[in-house]
Amino acid sequence: MVYTTQGTCSRQITFDVVDNKLTNVRFLGGCSGNTQGVSKLVEGMDIDEVIKRTDGILCGARPTSCPDQLARALKQYKAQQNS
Repeated sequence: MVYTTQGTCSRQITFDVVDNKLTNVRFLGGCSGNTQGVSKLVEGMDIDEVIKRTDGILCGARPTSCPDQLARALKQYKAQQNS
């Protein structure tokens, strides 16, 4: 899936889901070290667990963050799968 982020330095998140597990997570833009770290930490994790852990994380005064945007992307993915 390709997700266009909003309100963060990263511009896009791409990922695959296999058997409800997150794979191939890549952020375009953003703080390279942080986004690489998030990608590696969530690789292979159940998408519901990723949502639980990252939903609502803020970046400074911003109302969102790269991890929060990942949670939003996964929620969108789930909604598309259920429709």
